[in-house]
Amino acid sequence: MAASRKKLVECGDGVRLLGFHAVPHDRRGSKVPRMAILLHGWHGSANSPDVVSLAQHLFLRGFEVIRLNLRDHGETEHLNRDLFHSCRLAEVVGAVRSLQNKHPRHELTFVGFSLGGNFALRLGAHARSEELDLARIVAVCPVIDPANALSRLDSGSLIYRRYFIGKWRRSLRRKSATWPRRYDFSEMLRMSSLTQMTDHFVRRYTDYPSLNHYLESYTIGGDTLRGLDVNTWLIAATDDPILPVEDVGRLPPLRQLRITRTRYGGHCGYCEGRPGPSWLERSIGRMLSGRSVAS
Repeated sequence: MAASRKKLVECGDGVRLLGFHAVPHDRRGSKVPRMAILLHGWHGSANSPDVVSLAQHLFLRGFEVIRLNLRDHGETEHLNRDLFHSCRLAEVVGAVRSLQNKHPRHELTFVGFSLGGNFALRLGAHARSEELDLARIVAVCPVIDPANALSRLDSGSLIYRRYFIGKWRRSLRRKSATWPRRYDFSEMLRMSSLTQMTDHFVRRYTDYPSLNHYLESYTIGGDTLRGLDVNTWLIAATDDPILPVEDVGRLPPLRQLRITRTRYGGHCGYCEGRPGPSWLERSIGRMLSGRSVAS
């Protein structure tokens, strides 16, 4: 998005995340300024096509938009010494708090894709205790059961497996080049299984005692969402090739959680093969504007 400007977000404890901030000239008649914070998936970035496309749609509808990079994503390995892992919820909470403090008059909404959707759901569950004032949350094709997702990636399409391994390897090389005295990933870079790489990563570079403990720590279950008190919409596709839609079906009914399962959509795709915003973008735009959306 040409209108976006880089924005370093201070998240507490010295952690900084890079975002891109776009401010519309026309707020489309909204009396309260509205800001949408968008978060990508694992080894995506603030410039991932699904994130940029939604950002453009919301921007044209009068929303300020922050496209946020997770730690070590979007070639930001230099910003923080320690490595990204999926349990670093505190810094995403810190980023939202920082933006809330800088924009106290804004109505804030949060949209996450894939792993970003997992962060979005956990963020909603902690919003009250962390004093975050979020109007709405949208989780698109979120990771619900990381163990199932990891198993499907390793046993499924070779294309997806090679894609994620390649992206992870490039990120690790950038990290070790930036922090050569701290990191040597030579052993991990020789591995050809995501499960093997993740297991090595967890034991070598995190405080979690095992791969299972790590994966369970960001699994979304009934207990995880017990504190959810933000109006939340979860969207999943039956034909998602990466995340089993059955995982969504195991979530308990919650007053603040609405779930839509579509027949088609792939993994955060929802492409319609025609010009203009997709069903996903139109629906999220209506939802964030406080209008009803079709299931």
